[in-house]
Amino acid sequence: MSKVIKSLRGFNDVLPQDTYQFNSVLRTLEQILAQYCINEIKVPYLESTALFARGVGEATDIVEKEMFSFTTNDQESVSLRPEGTAGTMRACIEHGLSYNQEQRLYYFGPMFRYERPQKGRYRQFHQLGVEILGIRNPALDAEVLLMCAEFWQALGLSEYVTLEINTIGTSEARANYGKALVAYLEAYKDQLDADSQRRLTSNPLRILDSKDANTQAVLANAPVLADFLDQESKDYFEQLKAILTANGQEFVVNPKLVRGLDYYNDTVFEWTTTRLGAQATVCAGGRYDRLVEILGGHATPGFGFGLGYERLLLLIEEVQGKQETPSADVFIINEGDVASYSLKVALQLRQAGFKVLNNLAGGKLKKQFTKADKSGAPLALIINPELSAANQVNVKRLATGEQETVDLANLVASLKA
Repeated sequence: MSKVIKSLRGFNDVLPQDTYQFNSVLRTLEQILAQYCINEIKVPYLESTALFARGVGEATDIVEKEMFSFTTNDQESVSLRPEGTAGTMRACIEHGLSYNQEQRLYYFGPMFRYERPQKGRYRQFHQLGVEILGIRNPALDAEVLLMCAEFWQALGLSEYVTLEINTIGTSEARANYGKALVAYLEAYKDQLDADSQRRLTSNPLRILDSKDANTQAVLANAPVLADFLDQESKDYFEQLKAILTANGQEFVVNPKLVRGLDYYNDTVFEWTTTRLGAQATVCAGGRYDRLVEILGGHATPGFGFGLGYERLLLLIEEVQGKQETPSADVFIINEGDVASYSLKVALQLRQAGFKVLNNLAGGKLKKQFTKADKSGAPLALIINPELSAANQVNVKRLATGEQETVDLANLVASLKA
């Protein structure tokens, strides 16, 4: 016997018992997106590596350690997309969708990161992202955050997630803050964790995100970003907080929230939960007014987020349990050579909106009734040659055992009644 080939580590199958919930949650989110007039864009899974190096940032963990990259036969470096924003911006620039225009876009699909797989974090994972271009206004930031709040309400998750927000100001303010932070941390370098030591020279603001207790103790007396912000950024943030408060949206200001990608400015946010252990962030994003320009387009303000879909499903399962796949409405039992008639009956019922499981494998009646019971269908239709010849079926209510013969012409009305 040949050796069984298994899936690659971190590349998970979505099995039939899980696909119903996978798709139904997505439909719920897409209905809300449609109400906000946000349209879907689909971009390739494979892009030039330079796109992510320029857009995401060469000093980020994603580009340094987590991308699936390879060289093609014509010596071009390409990568599987680790996130969706850069590819969406590339498409908007390439097809003339960003210059002097407003765009409300969302994408959904697999992303790829070469990191240690764990629960809720896979090497191939799904992400839903929203990107709004052409509007710089705290009211727009607030609208997107309020839309996210509608996501959680529709999914029954509102009490399990918390909105954390911060402002990181302009790139100039962050650069000045970064210098002050590095100057402070250099004196405590030996007390920092290994990742933070490496980030001192590459991406010092990410040190604020460190989960290491010793590093956080060092940061307790470090300079704070708020002291380096310009007045415009401060005013923008105050307006955002006022709008959220006026609309009843609770939030926590987290001064250490900086996000890991280089292209953000001003508003950044995360929706977090305490129900998934270390994987606390369910949805995160912010404002990126320079990204389009960084990627070669005209200066265009932007705001958006990415939602980790597997992590969202884990949260739903944690607080609500796993959603079962709906059972059939009708199970058809076939006795004898009745396939043609059975298909005719099934088609008529499906066209009327019923979910029909037609047992075309046939077999002994006892085994077919056992299958009918396991299917979860409340009704079984029994078809045999005599009933077929008379254009009739027997309808049996599996819970009570009641049974009646019904003409095919009256079947749909009878079942609906």
